[in-house]
Amino acid sequence: MRIVGGENKGRALMAPRGEGTRPTSDRTRQAIFDMLAHAPWYGHDELEEAIVLDGYAGTGAMGLEALSRGAQRASFIERDRNALNALRANLDICRARDISRVLSCSVTHPPRATEPHTLIFLDPPYGKTLVESGLRALARGGWIAEGALIVAETGATEDFAPFVPPSEHFSPTLPAEPLVIRKFGAAKVTIWRHSSTVP
Repeated sequence: MRIVGGENKGRALMAPRGEGTRPTSDRTRQAIFDMLAHAPWYGHDELEEAIVLDGYAGTGAMGLEALSRGAQRASFIERDRNALNALRANLDICRARDISRVLSCSVTHPPRATEPHTLIFLDPPYGKTLVESGLRALARGGWIAEGALIVAETGATEDFAPFVPPSEHFSPTLPAEPLVIRKFGAAKVTIWRHSSTVP
């Protein structure tokens, strides 16, 4: 597993032992960031201004990839001890400690955010509706900026539909129009905008 683009391209990342963590493959990560870089709804400029949240971070590969490609700073949420050890080692490998924050907690029970984040990656264990419950908790805690881009990875066969969860600023759950839905083997990646206004 390596960083596939940007300043740290080629740097090998550590992965924890065992089956508790399922890192996004290099190939899938490359495809996601190619989309972000070249899509009319995002692009290099927005990525370089991004404040990133890597939820269910595991090794931190998604957030570290974003930092390598110029994102401003990143928060990583992970609670597994082995994954946290690998994540912190990877921050050192990528010399990203100064622009990163690691929270040892559950995405579904996060502390209050110190700032809203503009690029959200969620890659939880499949089949447990953790994207849905995590999004609701993050919205309540002020983690998701208005207009943030959300990139969620679920199982390819999961019946997942993007949505805007209730937060402190608005109460309804709103459906969201996906920008991208793509399958990569056993994984499905869904990308959409977080907006509290009805289109």
